[in-house]
Amino acid sequence: MELRHEDMAALIEAVDVLCAADPDRLADGETVVQLHVQLERLKAVVTRATAAFDAAGEWEADGARSAAAWVAARCRTPVTTAKAQVRVGRDLRTMPASEAAWLEGHIGEAQVEALAAAKRRVGAERFDPDEAQLVGHAKDLPYRQFRQVVAYWEQAVDPDGAEDRAAEQRDGRRLHLSQSFEGVWFLDGLLDPVSGEIVSRALQRIDQELFEADSAAGTDRTPAQRRADALVEMARRAAAVPPGARMPEPLLTVLVGYETLAGRVCELASGTVITPGSLLPWLTEANVERVVFDGPDRVKNVGHRRRLFSGATRRAVEVRDRACYSPYCDAPAEDCQIDHVVPFARGGPTIDTNGRPACGYHNRIRQRPP
Repeated sequence: MELRHEDMAALIEAVDVLCAADPDRLADGETVVQLHVQLERLKAVVTRATAAFDAAGEWEADGARSAAAWVAARCRTPVTTAKAQVRVGRDLRTMPASEAAWLEGHIGEAQVEALAAAKRRVGAERFDPDEAQLVGHAKDLPYRQFRQVVAYWEQAVDPDGAEDRAAEQRDGRRLHLSQSFEGVWFLDGLLDPVSGEIVSRALQRIDQELFEADSAAGTDRTPAQRRADALVEMARRAAAVPPGARMPEPLLTVLVGYETLAGRVCELASGTVITPGSLLPWLTEANVERVVFDGPDRVKNVGHRRRLFSGATRRAVEVRDRACYSPYCDAPAEDCQIDHVVPFARGGPTIDTNGRPACGYHNRIRQRPP
C-alpha cells in the first residue's frame, strides 16, 4: 500500500488531537494500554522506515557517514539510539514473526531487541525455526519472565556458546578505585552475575539497617548517600572479622521436577538466569539444598541444608514463587513476608500450599477494606 501525503497528514492530525486532550480524560487504564499499544506500532513503523532509508543510501547525498549519523543529526537523538534503531531494523528483515507481532502491537520494542540480540548470539540457523514460539512467549509473558525464557532457550540450543559467554563475563570482572587530586575517590567496576548478586545482597542488607536507623533517628540521608555509607560499613565489618573466621557459604538450590519451558531452572535468587557452569567456582564452598516439586505449584519435600538451615516451609514458598504475588511487583521472595492465602484467622493452615510471598506494601493493602 502506497503512503499518500494525506495519510501522513491524518496521522499528524490525530496526534495533535491527543496532544491537545486533557490528560485527565486519558487517565483510565484501558486508554493508557491502548496508547502504549499504538506507540509500539508507530515505533515498529519508524524502525522499518529507518532501516529502509539506510538501505536506500539517501543519507549519503547530505555528506553523512551513515544513516544513523544522519538520523541523529536531523532528529536530535543520541547516535547510540539511532545506531540501535538501524541495527534492529536490519534484523527485522529476517524476523517475519517478530516484525508482524510488533506492527500489530502485540509485543514492544524491548521484546524485539531481546529477540534480535538472541538471534545474533546463536545464529539464524538456530533462531529461525523457533522464532514463532519465542514471539508467542513475548506476547503472553511479563517482560521479566520473557527474558528468562529467552535465556533458557539460548542455553538449550547453544549450550557451549552460553557457557562461553558466561565465562567471558566472569573473566571480564574488574574494579577501579582511584583518588582525585582533591582527595575524592572514584569507584567503577563490572561483576559477573553471581559475584554481583553476592555484593548486591550484602549492600542491600546493610542499606536496610541504615534505613531503619535513619527512620528511628529522623536522619535525612538520600538513598544514594545511604548506599555509599553501606559500602563503607561493609568494609568496616570486613576489617572486624578475625583471621580464620568461618565465612558464610553460598547456598545452591536444586529444583527437581519443576516443569519449565527449557526443562531446567538455573537462576539466582533475583531471577537472573545463569549457566550451570557459572556455579562451578562456588561448589567447593557451597551448601546444597534440595527442593522436590510434585507438580508446578506444590512442594513435596524440602531437604535440610547442612549446617544451620531452618524454616523449610518458608523456604519452600520462596523457591516456588520467587517474588511477591502481585503481578505489579517483582520484590524478591526473600525480602517478602509469607502471607496466608486463606487467612490464618479463618482457619487457613500454615503450609506451603496456603502461603505466598507478599512484600510489605501488598501485604498491608490486603488488610484494607474495599
